[in-house]
Amino acid sequence: MLRFATAAEMRRWAETTQREGKTIGLVPTMGALHHGHASLMRAARADCDRVVVSLFVNPTQFGPHEDFARYPRMLDADRALCEAAGVDVLFVPTVEELYPPGAQTLVDVGALGSVLCGVSRPGHFRGVATVVTKLFAIVNPHRAYFGQKDYQQTVVIRRLVIDLQLGVEVVVCPTVREPDGLAASSRNAYLSPDERRQAVALSAALAEATRLIAAGERSARKIREALGVILGGHPAARVEYVALVDPDTLEPVERLAGRVVVALAVWVGNTRLIDNEVITVSDA
Repeated sequence: MLRFATAAEMRRWAETTQREGKTIGLVPTMGALHHGHASLMRAARADCDRVVVSLFVNPTQFGPHEDFARYPRMLDADRALCEAAGVDVLFVPTVEELYPPGAQTLVDVGALGSVLCGVSRPGHFRGVATVVTKLFAIVNPHRAYFGQKDYQQTVVIRRLVIDLQLGVEVVVCPTVREPDGLAASSRNAYLSPDERRQAVALSAALAEATRLIAAGERSARKIREALGVILGGHPAARVEYVALVDPDTLEPVERLAGRVVVALAVWVGNTRLIDNEVITVSDA
């Protein structure tokens, strides 16, 4: 497995690979890799001739009081996981490499970045869009792989690719879960044992939403109320939002029809967790 730290090295390799007629799959990550990331690598490995994984804790997507400084960094373990998944290239740039002195350009994603997680994390999706645009420009992948757990991020990036005509196929892979249902996340490492047990409230709430919709409930308000009861039954949990939204525009829906996303953001202790389920509402 090759490892590059500079954009110039990464770009030269990508250009050579493209000239050879090989397809490139990119898995952008912030490191602290887990089996959810590994599933993205396996998907890229199955689809593409070459697989690139980027490891970069992106400062522009963190707010001033968020966890940038303490975000887990474990390069040796990450490298081992990538090697086991058959990754061809590990791209590990520094902050100075991707944001050179005097850097001012940011990619604004408009209304899609100001709802749901964007309410409490202003500027977060601008940072995401900026770093993803940089990675796409450097690696020039045919396909890029993201997990459904970060659903709003996938909508933002798909819009970004369309609006800026970047020519990258965005592949969204299913959320990977722990045996008890908790969505795999690097931030799960922050949870105490008791908080970890209470964190399953998120997947339990989504399961209840699925059950209610299958039973014929079509009122978003009633579903939000029912999920609030489940989440409120856990003393360590503090609900930031429970939302039912259109899967493409992220606009709230009140009467369910077609496809709908049930999205949650919940603080468990001092750890902010997100999860979602995309549900197709039957006409029956």
